Formats: sequence, structure tokens, C-alpha cells
Amino acid sequence: MNRISSSDHDADGKIFYRTRSSLNLNNPRYSDGLYGTAQQDAVEKSWLSKFSGKHAAAAVAAFIVAALVVWWTVLAADDAAGALNTQGAVTLSVFAVAVWFWIFTDIDDTYVALGAAVLLVVMGVLPEKILFDSLGDDTVWLLLGSFVVAAGITASGLATRAAAFIVSGAKTPRQLMHLSGAALVATAFAVPSTSGRAALAMPVFLALASVLRDRSKLVLALALLFPSVILLSAVGSYLGAGAHLITSQILAASGFPAFSFTNWMFYGMPLAVVASVICVELILMLFTTADDRKQALTISVSDLQNHTTIPIRGRFTPDQVKTCWLVGGVILLWCTEPAHGIHPAIIALAGGLMMSSTGLGVVDLGKALKSVPWSLLIFMAATLAMGSALVTSGAAAWAANSMLGSIRGSGMGAGVLFVVIIVAISTAAHLVIQSRSARSAVLIPIVVSLAPEVGVSAVAGAFASTAAAGFCHTMSSSAKPMALYAKVDDAPTYSGRDLLRLSMWLAPISVALVLAFAFFIWPLLGMPLFVK
Repeated sequence: MNRISSSDHDADGKIFYRTRSSLNLNNPRYSDGLYGTAQQDAVEKSWLSKFSGKHAAAAVAAFIVAALVVWWTVLAADDAAGALNTQGAVTLSVFAVAVWFWIFTDIDDTYVALGAAVLLVVMGVLPEKILFDSLGDDTVWLLLGSFVVAAGITASGLATRAAAFIVSGAKTPRQLMHLSGAALVATAFAVPSTSGRAALAMPVFLALASVLRDRSKLVLALALLFPSVILLSAVGSYLGAGAHLITSQILAASGFPAFSFTNWMFYGMPLAVVASVICVELILMLFTTADDRKQALTISVSDLQNHTTIPIRGRFTPDQVKTCWLVGGVILLWCTEPAHGIHPAIIALAGGLMMSSTGLGVVDLGKALKSVPWSLLIFMAATLAMGSALVTSGAAAWAANSMLGSIRGSGMGAGVLFVVIIVAISTAAHLVIQSRSARSAVLIPIVVSLAPEVGVSAVAGAFASTAAAGFCHTMSSSAKPMALYAKVDDAPTYSGRDLLRLSMWLAPISVALVLAFAFFIWPLLGMPLFVK
């Protein structure tokens, strides 16, 4: 059993040790070796604790998925039941397995989504054309052009300069927090994806952290504010998150009106502003003291410039001037789409071409394309195809009726109860599925399928679900911005306990806020929640 108890040398003179049996059985003869009994026990306990946590949950979940697959197969084989057809059962099975991989493995989300989509095609559920068309969908081209524009913004340093100018006017911590929040909200229109905005804002945070290094509580509050506001304010822009585009496309595939850049902003921006302001005040209340908030601030552009290499003072550079005009023109054309009728994707592509042109541009097209997160674009295309399969196969309608069909028996309150449940589930879904786009791909087909049956507008229900999914603050792994700002060197940042403390307050506030907008504000703005 015991192979080698002392150090040996191989032919190359490298030393290796084998001090225990191949079965890792306790042996007191080797308690004083390289790995003592106490050390081995610690390793074994550590391994067992890891297994009892994530691995046990994964095993239980795998058993549940397997049981569901068997159940769906039996239902599909029972012609008398007629509840679920074969294509629906296959779609649900593939989707359940994909969700398991998203939750419990480290395999790339895009790899899982693309693999699931290809499997649906091979099994005859998803037509090849739908998968190929999703890769050329207008939303993919919209994001592609927008990322090229965003690359120009980053290269010119315009966003960092604008943010530094805004926050330098703060005289108190409260002013600094709210001005920072306002600058972060504005980035939702210029930079696609929350992770891109988080990376863009990082130089500003690092400069502020250096200037305020003697006020650690305020720096901690800023570390929480940056990713939190980025995530909550994403709902204000159609490009704020890939989930928004997935929601719109699933609505269109189901025969409902899709969102445009303008009407998404019209409904989403008020919620983004209110949620961001409340978040700022909550962070101030929880993580700073009254004395911290009373101390005056003196932050100048020169102070910030000393801690960043990006030019943020003096006259605008030529690149910053050109970027300012190009970004302003693109956003203006997006907002006035109903007047001129030019598709937002064409506007984004034209803006990207100008941003990378020889005369007007500030970034090389090849370099800009390298900065495009192609994995995100492919992930979005694959989840669009999967969402389409859920709808067209009848799987989404069957799942909606099975999970929430009993709500229809609630009488007049069925619609209200449905909206409350959907918002609560969408808010909590980040604890299970980290990807915002994946959450929408799972939830929105179900919402769209059942909403009309309980008297709820599918458009309003899908929008409320997507807005609620913007809360993902509980853990640093719940969203990329939270993970990015949790690992900042040379600056006080937050711990897991800080995030839990914030989430205990912010989660119920977020749910209440989305419900208030769904029931009262959005109907006044022209998006009724209930249909006759």
C-alpha cells in the first residue's frame, strides 16, 4: 500500500515525494513526514466541506434535472395527456441541462448556450435557419456598432474627463456620491453592457480613491456605489444590457410589439434615476457616519489628474472633441428614430465607421473590433435561438401553465399576484443564474406565454421582469461589475458581508420600486399593465 516514504530522485534529478498510501488511509508511521496527520486531516476536512457545499448542491440539482427529463419524456409519450409534445419535452430537457451547466460549472456561458442551440438543431427542434439568422440579427449588429463607438470613447478618454469634471464640483460626500451616480447613469447611453461601463469608470474610481485615501469609509462607499449604480441604471437604456435586446426579440418572435431605443428609454430612464438615487442614499446611510457626511471635500481636477494618465484638464484634445460630436450625434439619432425612421443598428454601424475612419475617427477599426466582446454577441445570439425554440415548440406555454397556471384561479387578483411573483422571482434569479442575459432567456418566454391568460400585458410583464433582473448585488459573483470592484488593489473595497448588508435593504426596495412603476407609473406613461 505505502509506495515511497522518503524523497527519491528521478533521472533528471527532480525531487518528488510520496508519503501516504494511494488510498489516503491514515498511517501513524508517517505522521512526522512531509504531510503530517493534522495537516492531512485539515486537507480532508477542507475537501469534505467543499463537497458538502457546492458539490452536494450540484448533485441534488443534477438528480432533479434528470427526474424532470424523465417526467417530460413520459408526458410527451402519453398521447392521451396531450399536455406536452415531443419537441416541447426535448426543448425543456436541453434548457434544463444548460441551466445546470450555467449554475454549477465553470464552463463558459457562451459555450453552453451555443452547444444547447446546436443540440436543439441536431434534434430537429430548432430550424437551422433560425440559429443562423440569430447570428445576423439586427440586435447583434446594433451591439457591434455600439462597441466600436464605445472603443473610441475609451481611447479618447472623454468619459473619464467628463466624470472627473462632474465630481470635482462636489463640496460634501453626499454631493460627491450623487454626482458620481449621475455620471454613471449617463454612461448607459454610450457604452453597451454593464461590464464595459464598469471598466470605463474604473480610472475615475481609482483616482478618487487615491485622493481620498485618508477617508477609508467614503472610499468604501464609492466602491459600492460604482457597480451598484451601473447595474441599477442599466434599465434606462436599450443598450444597457444584452438582456434588454433578448427581451425585445422574444416579444417580437411571440407576435408582440418589440421595444425601440426611444420607448425603452422613455419607460426605463425614470426607474433608473429613482433607483440610483435611492441606492446612493442607502449606501451613505449604511456605510458612512454622520461625521463622515459632514466633513467638507475639496477635490479639484488637478488632484485627480495627479492619479491618472488620461488627460482630464486643460483644453479638450482633438480626439475628445471629435468623440464628443460623434457620440452626441449617434445618441440624438437613436432618440429621434420615430422622426427619421433609420434603424438603430444602421445608426450604430455608421457611428462606428466614423469613429474608426481616418479623418474623423479616433481609433483604428482593427483595434476597435478586437475590443468587441464577441463571446457576448455569440451568447446573445444563441440565447435568442433558444428562446425562440421555447416559444415555437410550445414548451414555454406548457411550463408557464404548469408553474403559474394555478394563479388563474385567483379571480380578479390573478394578474396582480402574477406580476408580484414574476418580479420577486426575477429579482432573486441572480442567486442561481449569474448571467443577466441567461436569466431573461429563461424567464421572458414563460412571462410572455402566461401573461395574456391572466389579463396582464405581455409587453409590460416582460419589461417588469427584465427591470427586476437588474438587481444582482448579493454576491461579488452575481455580476461582473460587482466582481470587478471587489478586487481593487490599493483601495478599501467591500467584503461579502458588506454586500449582504446592502442587499438586505436594497432587494426589497428594488422589488417595491419595480412594482410601483409597473402598477402606477408606466401605465401613466402609456404602457398599461393590464389588458381587457
